[in-house]
Amino acid sequence: MQIQLNTDHHIQGSEAMKARVDSLITQHLERFFPYLTRIEVHLADANGGKGGAQDKQCAIEARLSNGPPVGVSHNDETVEKAIHGASEKMRSILNRSIEQKRGH
Repeated sequence: MQIQLNTDHHIQGSEAMKARVDSLITQHLERFFPYLTRIEVHLADANGGKGGAQDKQCAIEARLSNGPPVGVSHNDETVEKAIHGASEKMRSILNRSIEQKRGH
């Protein structure tokens, strides 16, 4: 299971950031890893250095082993909160997608 991090030019894609993203994604989505081939996390700062309410965005795309990719995004005031919000949304979608496959 691969977790890939992509950032815009306002957010540093450092090794520390990659480790933190890996940790948060694993914490929220680990139970779905057997059903996934890859997770892509895209982080962006809409206002750059200016700051602002809910200007950090996290978009997550999960590639299902036997199905189409699914994606979500979440905006919040910090990168960590944006990752958390997007992870919660992804967990909900993956629950639904995997349960539908089991039912068929």
